[in-house]
Amino acid sequence: MTSGGDSGTRSRERFEHPALFYSGDEQYLAGLVPFVRHGLERDEPVAVAVPGRQLGLLRDALGADAVHVQLTDMTVAGRNPGRIIPGVLRAFADRHAGRPVRIIGEPIWAGRSSREYPACAQHEALINAAFTGRDVTIVCPYDTDGLDEVALSDARATHPVLWEDGRVLPSDGYAPDAVVQQYNQPLESPSGAAELAVHEVGQLSAVRRFTVAEATRRGLAPERAQDLELIATELVTNSLVHTEAAKAQLHLWDDDEHVVCEVRDGGHLTDPLVGRRPAAPHQQGGRGLLLVNHLADLVRVHTTPDGTTIQALCRKDSRAAG
Repeated sequence: MTSGGDSGTRSRERFEHPALFYSGDEQYLAGLVPFVRHGLERDEPVAVAVPGRQLGLLRDALGADAVHVQLTDMTVAGRNPGRIIPGVLRAFADRHAGRPVRIIGEPIWAGRSSREYPACAQHEALINAAFTGRDVTIVCPYDTDGLDEVALSDARATHPVLWEDGRVLPSDGYAPDAVVQQYNQPLESPSGAAELAVHEVGQLSAVRRFTVAEATRRGLAPERAQDLELIATELVTNSLVHTEAAKAQLHLWDDDEHVVCEVRDGGHLTDPLVGRRPAAPHQQGGRGLLLVNHLADLVRVHTTPDGTTIQALCRKDSRAAG
């Protein structure tokens, strides 16, 4: 693999999104350290957002060069996959607009839950649309020892290029739109969930009271109950304002790890990047789902022409990641 995945002189406004398939620390570092160093040699901004252990490996391997790289623990900043594009990738790339930018992003690791995984796969697919026309390279490492074949197969579908065994190969399975649709899966709420039907904006105060009371009763810390109150209010408001029927069904419940806020309505989200674009300066409106992604620990969406369900999960034992 030439120059850590570099193929020579990069063309302007060319987005690159390779997946690095690695086995063990040696392959991990061999694939990524040259990529970082070549960027630094060219005075290109470089960011690394990977899980904590891998972050330590790269920091140690880079030595003094590490101070010139933005280092982010993906298990914190990217706990909710819906937050990664606006809050990690675009946030860094946009700060350096007009310059070639390099990013290493590892959103899928062996510790990810089956509940989180569909949102992770969709995130990887949507990166391609989010950065079209940008002079940005985002390398996504995949641990072939720790991840199952479903994750590796999906990586081939969400990345047009593969770095594997020292080679740079086009992916013959590249089909990101198919992955977005594949994981647009129906979402269910339990029969014991608390429920509130909302038909008008005048009920928003009731939405807030209902959400705080249920979240607190179900063990969410006070500051996170306030976050969930804001999440529920934003989701319900979106339903009232943007759907023809102007009504929403709000459900809340909890499991061992999370308190879940679900909103169902009759609308259809036709833009898969909604809630994943950073808000433009002085933008009026359009921030609701972006805010939900920022506050929640996980957001799942199922949308069809017949209606949309959004579930936002807040962990009982932690605050929202920044």
